[in-house]
Amino acid sequence: MASTPSPAPVPALRPLRVLPIPQNRPPIFTGSVHELVKELAAPRYVQDALAVDFASATDEQVFGRQWTARASLPDPHEWAAHLAQAIVEVMAGSRSAPQVIRWTTTDVYAVIARRHAVAARRAAVSGQGRRVRAVVKRVIVCEPADGVAEATAVVIDGTRVRALAMRMVGQDGRWRVEALQVG
Repeated sequence: MASTPSPAPVPALRPLRVLPIPQNRPPIFTGSVHELVKELAAPRYVQDALAVDFASATDEQVFGRQWTARASLPDPHEWAAHLAQAIVEVMAGSRSAPQVIRWTTTDVYAVIARRHAVAARRAAVSGQGRRVRAVVKRVIVCEPADGVAEATAVVIDGTRVRALAMRMVGQDGRWRVEALQVG
């Protein structure tokens, strides 16, 4: 006679947990009709909208770039030197244009990006990349108004000496290039 295999051991089952049914209905009112009418007629607190007048302000004033005072900005001389070097590298094609978008206005960025594209096309046509890196040698900064810095930079570009002038304004806690002139 063949022996039948014994059944596999049954794992121990955990005991069932019985939870009460949650109360889904609102409580039943047990008072009189007069009390119900009185409760429904009672004034309740409702939070109203804030009384702010945006009619006189433009979107740019409310949601756009915010002017920053000079006391809240970093040293303009250091920033002018760093930004000038970055801008020169972008215009030479050795740095990508979006790297300076945060530090420039849209008009200035358009000029820098256009010069970057020209430099990239020129390098592609000639078949060689840029050999000599342009270097910012000297930076002079003056501050004609609070939150405004005007900087000039002397740039050595291969065998040429060039000038770069820019106007930086304090916006959103940082310097942004608002105007740029390259000679």
